[in-house]
Amino acid sequence: MAEVRVTYDKTANAAYVYFTEPQARVKSARMYPCDPVDVDGMINLDFDEQGRVIGIEVLAASSKLPAYLLRSAERLDIEGS
Repeated sequence: MAEVRVTYDKTANAAYVYFTEPQARVKSARMYPCDPVDVDGMINLDFDEQGRVIGIEVLAASSKLPAYLLRSAERLDIEGS
């Protein structure tokens, strides 16, 4: 099973799911915001220059993502994480 890097900022209640190699520093060439009404929140898809999905930003993450995923995510709101 492939490992996926997930970061989470509990203060902002925002998570990011990366679909790139952990050591890769791929820049987003285009962001597509999903309709907040359709997904009952704000979810943004990031694409690279070739049109591949490189990550997903999820706002209001605690209501959109499973708790186990957020518990295991790399925390951005904790000093030293």
